[in-house]
Amino acid sequence: MQTPRRLRDLGVVVGTLPTGPRNAITDVPGVRVGQTTIATDDLNTGVTAIVPDGYADGHPAAVAVGNGYGKLVGSTQVDELGRIETPILLTGTLSVFRVADALVTWLIERDPKATSLNPVVGETNDAFLSDIRRRPITPEHVHAALDSASTDLPAEGCVGAGTGTTALGFKAGIGTSSRTVEQGSVGAIVQSNFSGLLTVLGRPVPAVPVDADGNSCMIVVATDLPLDARQLGRLARRAVFALARVGSDYAPGSGDYAIAFTTNPAPGYRDKDLRAPFQAVTESVEEALLNSLTMARTTKGHRGNTAQAVPHDLIQAAVGLGARGDLGHHVGTPDRK
Repeated sequence: MQTPRRLRDLGVVVGTLPTGPRNAITDVPGVRVGQTTIATDDLNTGVTAIVPDGYADGHPAAVAVGNGYGKLVGSTQVDELGRIETPILLTGTLSVFRVADALVTWLIERDPKATSLNPVVGETNDAFLSDIRRRPITPEHVHAALDSASTDLPAEGCVGAGTGTTALGFKAGIGTSSRTVEQGSVGAIVQSNFSGLLTVLGRPVPAVPVDADGNSCMIVVATDLPLDARQLGRLARRAVFALARVGSDYAPGSGDYAIAFTTNPAPGYRDKDLRAPFQAVTESVEEALLNSLTMARTTKGHRGNTAQAVPHDLIQAAVGLGARGDLGHHVGTPDRK
């Protein structure tokens, strides 16, 4: 049994931009994350809540759809108005509607004047390790995730909405990362649950993974750059593109979505200046996806199915590092936190 470690702790660095202090979506000012985890023999699922301060006033936002095989509640209004007005929640497929209802309850308890709300809830299918038909998520689980949201480094791997997910044939889960650019920061959090061949820094990882097909990926990108909804749509598409960098095969049954929002409503960011934010999104999503794997633990779940954690030494060997990440040559660029 290996200890879960973030990618950089293995000596592997993605990209060239510096990270934020936590290397997490919570490096973006005004963004908090809370999670509730259910982990038993037959149930491995949960809730992950991304809570931007001031959500009730609305934040510019956009959704990008890589493949629409999913149940992303609230997406059409985000497309229409270019705004989110609630926290963004992630969970398992058949629980998405109960989570949306519980989110509405939580919101109207805090706003006695609310008569219309657009809850945004995404999902992936964790049925390989969880008895998804039981729909175990209760309002208490949802409210606990929302109430516990903080600016701390979010837990990664087998937690929250990632408790029962797999990716690229290995146990996966929740992952996060961030980058800083000249005018602000960009952060991502992912719920990894997709198929393909694990690839790290362009190099395939030579292993025979457990045969557990992934079913979708949810990516949430936050920034404090003053972008409008159209520009955020461009960022969200780059987030979906980043799946290919870790080996996604974009299978026909995989619903791949990205939601991007900003906490800065000021207008006027120039399109010609988007090169650095595009790079920040690509790098942070790629690293978040890999963190979701390296931070996961081998998990046995529903019907005795088992998803193995990816061996860290295989990743290190694939990119030319020694067994502890401190031998051989260092891959990537120095960590400039």
